[in-house]
Amino acid sequence: MAKAIILTILLAGLIVVGTSAPAFGAQLDTRINPNNLESPFKMSYLKTIFIEYPNGGVLFDELSTSQWTVFGTADSTNPGVQELMRDLNNGIQSDGSQARVSDLNVTYEFQLKGRSIQTSIDYRVVLEGTITDYIITEDSQKKLVDLGWRGLTTTSPITIDGIEINIPLGVLETEEPILYNTFVGTEAESVLNRELINADFILEQPLTNWHFLFDPTGINADASQFGLDESIAGFVISSWTMGESSIREGRQVERIYEAEVMADETYTIRSVQSTDTANLSSVGFGALDILDGVEIIGVTPTPPDDYMTTSTGGFPIMIIYGMAGLAAVGGIGFFIISSRSMKNQSQGQQGIDPENLVGYQTSASSGGYQTNRGEAHLKDDTDYAQTRSVYEDTPQETLPQETLPQETLPQDTVPQETTPEQTMPSSGEDAACGCAASVEIGTECDCEMHGSCLCDATCQCNADICKEQVREMS
Repeated sequence: MAKAIILTILLAGLIVVGTSAPAFGAQLDTRINPNNLESPFKMSYLKTIFIEYPNGGVLFDELSTSQWTVFGTADSTNPGVQELMRDLNNGIQSDGSQARVSDLNVTYEFQLKGRSIQTSIDYRVVLEGTITDYIITEDSQKKLVDLGWRGLTTTSPITIDGIEINIPLGVLETEEPILYNTFVGTEAESVLNRELINADFILEQPLTNWHFLFDPTGINADASQFGLDESIAGFVISSWTMGESSIREGRQVERIYEAEVMADETYTIRSVQSTDTANLSSVGFGALDILDGVEIIGVTPTPPDDYMTTSTGGFPIMIIYGMAGLAAVGGIGFFIISSRSMKNQSQGQQGIDPENLVGYQTSASSGGYQTNRGEAHLKDDTDYAQTRSVYEDTPQETLPQETLPQETLPQDTVPQETTPEQTMPSSGEDAACGCAASVEIGTECDCEMHGSCLCDATCQCNADICKEQVREMS
């Protein structure tokens, strides 16, 4: 029952983790079609500000029970969106790219949640638009596509419908004046003045460090039956993915900035922005290259004939097949060994051969009956000296014991190889044979039954064999 509960909890945890969307600082999703003059893109930015007041104070009184949300949308007809487009295009041009943003829609949402120990403010801005002028040159065989535009960043304040969406401190001036006045002119101001719309790391991470995947499923005639986008039907797709933190891709960590503010109490302000991630795909087979310091891809309808790469770094597909074959051989060998072990377990006794054992009687007669109790010992005890106890070498004084006549085992038992030993009685007053009781009850004694007598001179049995034994000893 306990195991079932634990497994249920683990499964529930996996489901929650698997269905939870990770929060990244900047996330790019785009699909470039070299056959079109423009292609869509989506860029999301997320940042969280924590305001801690462990000792209470004015900010505790003001924020602990506060909760509000500011959100809105705007398109390219909005003056604030037009200003943002100009800033983004200026940044793209300064990065050496010739591409530009031709259309843009902006969605923003800021949410404050007060708590007893700290208050959190979540900032989220989503840009959806089209990118154009990304074709550098083309001929009958390939097209050169500009990818140097992907670091969409602006450091300027952007105001849309009276709401500052790029500088986190700006929205506090409108919604939380007391909080704004507390932080202005302090170290916290430098933390809150860091822009939200920043994707420099996506541009700084070389495409050669991104994971590459070539997907030919678009050329299948029935691909649309499996949900394939009609815009890429009949084409192959090249995809690059960024976001893994490793030795090759580089270590990626959260960007955390923190400061303390001394006012009526000590307050801590902390800005947290997760690592960036990106998914970039292109119709056709894309080969990476650099032109005038700008990363580009040369796109062809099909891959080269000798191409067998499945990921960045030219990893041959034959190695994958070889590794799978070795795993299969190892699995077959494991099952063969397991099968032999199971067969050996079903072949009967696996211990000592019964022919190497000999029976030893451990019981004696009592009155007029004999029990068949015994032990089994190895016939060959040559190895005994290697395993015997060291305490057996200590001499011990033993007292003489009375021994009873030993009887032979029935025919269905192993014959015993021990010989009876004759000992002297420990007292002259006691009879030294097992048939002494026969004198009183007038029955035939055990010695006469077995044809041998171990009695001493004190025996008073009337059996002839016992009398002869007494005479010989006298």
